[in-house]
Amino acid sequence: MRELPSLLPAADAVVLCAPPTEETRGMFGAHRPASLKDGATLVNVGRGEPVDTDALTREVGSGRLRAALDVAALEPLPGAHPLWRQPEALIIPHAGTFTDASAKDSATFLPRRSWR
Repeated sequence: MRELPSLLPAADAVVLCAPPTEETRGMFGAHRPASLKDGATLVNVGRGEPVDTDALTREVGSGRLRAALDVAALEPLPGAHPLWRQPEALIIPHAGTFTDASAKDSATFLPRRSWR
């Protein structure tokens, strides 16, 4: 955690898989998405509380970041939430499984260079 602030500006992708604890709640607050470089992808597959959903929504909505998540701080993410309408956001059910569409959806969402 001490190294995280210095690592984020150079990261192409950040994968969060953290449980909801007092230590992790808000660990990816507004300042952390803003510190990611343009074009970076934030993946959250843990719980929603570590990520500031409003900050992530702003960064994804601006086109600066991509996001892939199965959980948000608001669970379930309300149907009218702006993240649902963002082309740079991939939101999947919090099911812990893959479907026949998973590979196609992932390949469409992530740039080719990410698969190398």
